[in-house]
Amino acid sequence: MSFLLHFVVIAATMLLLSRTLPGFRVEGWGPALIAAVVLGLVNVLVKPFLFLVTLPLTILTLGLFLLVLNAICLWITAWIVPGLDIHGAGTTLLASLILAVVGMAWKGLTKREERK
Repeated sequence: MSFLLHFVVIAATMLLLSRTLPGFRVEGWGPALIAAVVLGLVNVLVKPFLFLVTLPLTILTLGLFLLVLNAICLWITAWIVPGLDIHGAGTTLLASLILAVVGMAWKGLTKREERK
């Protein structure tokens, strides 16, 4: 159940970002939920390949390039999903950072509940 709720939390975060972050637009719950699922798939299927290709750069930047990889995955998601528009590299980077923090927080909260 927490697996499905993770997508709902990410979709809700996207909707919140759409209202607060200039250049980030989601047209509603439908595109937001689809974008959350597609982002998860992109993170599972594309991100490992991108990580391997850019591993020297990631090592050189002491892991900070992973933020750029997250932004690239979000940009790919926006390219695939109709109803999700992101304008600007800075907006994409900030949105991907916020989505990553929310995702990590959600996973941390749900793991604590599973242990109890």
